[in-house]
Amino acid sequence: MPEVHVFPLRVYYEDTDAGGIVYYANYLRFAERARTEFLRSVGADHQTLKTEDGIAFTVRQCAVDYMQPAYLDDALTVHTRFLEVGGASLRAEQTVKRDADDLARLLVRLACVGNNGKPKRMPKALRAAFAENRYRRRMNK
Repeated sequence: MPEVHVFPLRVYYEDTDAGGIVYYANYLRFAERARTEFLRSVGADHQTLKTEDGIAFTVRQCAVDYMQPAYLDDALTVHTRFLEVGGASLRAEQTVKRDADDLARLLVRLACVGNNGKPKRMPKALRAAFAENRYRRRMNK
């Protein structure tokens, strides 16, 4: 796995406001898609986690710094890296880019929850996938 996962996307009409500028809340959607594909790349698709492990990830906290607008038809990439992996949480940094320009930067904390909505430890296999790489900054704290 690469240290940074890169997810390409294109800005469609439905992503923009009347002026052809990406609506601010859609950056959250772009980031969610990128995190989902990142997790899928380590064998952790949401459907399998839900049915086999009885867990889901939910956003607990998100801070966004909007630096430049994106426009209709722009080709963008979302760069995702996990900064911290805890027993039942993840912290990620995500940057939405157009070429070399940073458009938005998100810091996201995810909680791993069980079917009852309460915190639940991540499966060992998923934690091991992170542990084998530089994504983790702290484990078992």
